[in-house]
Amino acid sequence: MSVQQQRHTEPVDVHLILLRDTATGPEVLLSRRAGDVYASGLWHLPSGHLDGPHEDVVTALVREAREETGVVIDVADVRAAVTVHHRSPGGASRTGYFFEVWRWQGESRIAEPDVCDAMDWTPLDALPAGMVAYCRAGLEAYTAGARLAVHFQLPGDTIAFDPGADRLRLVPDVTGRALTGRPDAAVMEFAERAVGRITEWTDTSWARADSRVWRAHGAQGGTWYVKVHPSERFYGREVRGLRTWAPALGAAAPRLVAADEKLRAVVLTAVPGRPLHGAVLAPDRQRAVFHRIGALARRIHQSSIARPAPAGSGPAVAKADRHLAGARPHLSPGDEEFVRKLVRQAEDLQPLEWVETHGDFQLRNILYTPDAADEADDSDIFVAVIDLERSEPGPAVRDLVRLSDAWVGRADLFEAFLAGYGRSLTAAEEARLVVDTALDSVSGVAYGRLTELKVPFVQFRESSASFRPCLNYPSRSGT
Repeated sequence: MSVQQQRHTEPVDVHLILLRDTATGPEVLLSRRAGDVYASGLWHLPSGHLDGPHEDVVTALVREAREETGVVIDVADVRAAVTVHHRSPGGASRTGYFFEVWRWQGESRIAEPDVCDAMDWTPLDALPAGMVAYCRAGLEAYTAGARLAVHFQLPGDTIAFDPGADRLRLVPDVTGRALTGRPDAAVMEFAERAVGRITEWTDTSWARADSRVWRAHGAQGGTWYVKVHPSERFYGREVRGLRTWAPALGAAAPRLVAADEKLRAVVLTAVPGRPLHGAVLAPDRQRAVFHRIGALARRIHQSSIARPAPAGSGPAVAKADRHLAGARPHLSPGDEEFVRKLVRQAEDLQPLEWVETHGDFQLRNILYTPDAADEADDSDIFVAVIDLERSEPGPAVRDLVRLSDAWVGRADLFEAFLAGYGRSLTAAEEARLVVDTALDSVSGVAYGRLTELKVPFVQFRESSASFRPCLNYPSRSGT
């Protein structure tokens, strides 16, 4: 190196991704720069430079957090998120270390009013306009699961984020695998052809399912869900349901934006609300919600004219032997014989008319709004349904099999559902529900999904008059 040549040097800064969990997803703390500072008027993460060579990046983050927001962070709660090599439109470069923090002490506040005039919590998947492009790039890289990113802006680019001049480049990790949190390139291209450029991907897949689902946020606003199905059958059933009975539900079901048979992928509109699974509601609020669920089920089942059941379309007794073989190690004495008696009784069941069904009608796939307003009027309750990949024609009680877990020991919830549904079950439907529930439970045990069942199969028992699962729902016969 010649004497005249200088080594490249650049500033090092730290950025705080302070997160809190909410019913609708994580929120991040942002501050708005003000006064005679760079990027005044734009939203940014709390951040700052290292004070000197004596200060490491974690110490600097803790200091900047306290100075800018008033919160106190323990170094043990700091997690590395992503590193971004950035160049501004003016040509100056810097390296930014972004850190994730979920736990702290104190309430966030504007601690430096001369350089900050606003501070607010913002959904991580709905970042505001008017944001510093460098900061936005760091958050997008973080939500994509990247560990390193390059964000070199060009002369003429704006300091504020411009979706038309996206300079973010994610650097793959040493495994060479696709970044977590994003679908593969073909699915991303398909989705962007349908809705335009997508800037944020959040993997919302359920760990116990084979399908992959992402929440996608568009560069111009708007949120969609992108789903890739594990088989042609699941894809076909979901697309059919979305094109047939789902439109009759209006806002209470997702709308199909685009479908690709080769990729087995769909783009869907986002439906408001959160899953009822795990929600804690007051008893009167629960009854009101189940009344609405009954009304929703009625709309699904009445979306087309009922028709006679096809020949040989009774309960899935043909699968009983296979499922019992898989479940046998987990059954109690008498359980297998109980199921086999149900199977024999099923041969005499009256065929039920077929209607459109959801197929996986359970609290996990039913959304509820308002999120936490138990004091709201019943008229404000809104329920919707998602996940149609098991949708296909069948008897109406098919949609009560998994939902029935929710009213165990709560006859009032079952009555509320029926009130919303507009009618009681017939004797034939009750009998079919007993058989289908037992077979579904055996299937769940056989496939290792015992933890999903709120009414484990071992609770099924033989009654004095007939074989009925111990679901505690009201019976027409009283047995």
